[in-house]
Amino acid sequence: MPSGADCLPIPRRLSMKILIPALSVVFLSSAAFAADTGSSTNAPPECPKGQVWDSSQKKCVEKKSGVSDKDLIATGRALAKSERYYEALEVLGLVQNKDPVALTYIGYSLRKSGQTEEAIGFYHQALAIDPSNADTREYLGEGYVASGKLDLAKAELKKIGEICGTKCEQYALLESAIASAVN
Repeated sequence: MPSGADCLPIPRRLSMKILIPALSVVFLSSAAFAADTGSSTNAPPECPKGQVWDSSQKKCVEKKSGVSDKDLIATGRALAKSERYYEALEVLGLVQNKDPVALTYIGYSLRKSGQTEEAIGFYHQALAIDPSNADTREYLGEGYVASGKLDLAKAELKKIGEICGTKCEQYALLESAIASAVN
């Protein structure tokens, strides 16, 4: 697998037919954006099909290379959280400067679409930039659980406890995933 985040393992059958609707996400709730990784607490405004919200212009624009990384990441994250993983990968693949949030949601989308080993690589890239991101550590731990590497999942659980305590959502979710795998 290439080491860079620019080369995503996306099936060839995906095309602009998927990309355009992906960029016009209109049904996502504010809660999907508020949950983690420091993203905005408001969903982007509704845009017509084939357009995406551009926060710098404060209007819907045709999908083009001028759409900011921030807006692409927000859309990709929302698609991933809406279980539209291949569309999320398409959008996140357009991000020029992949930050920890973009890398995390590339990993999340890969893991949820069954590409766990590739996902783990992206989580590691995100953690190399921001090692205290509890969301990334939770998702990495869930990847380890899916791979049967419970010792590594438990190590991530311990790190999450150090970051946000044992009462935070990330700790509870990973603890539950580990417990389910053991039982």
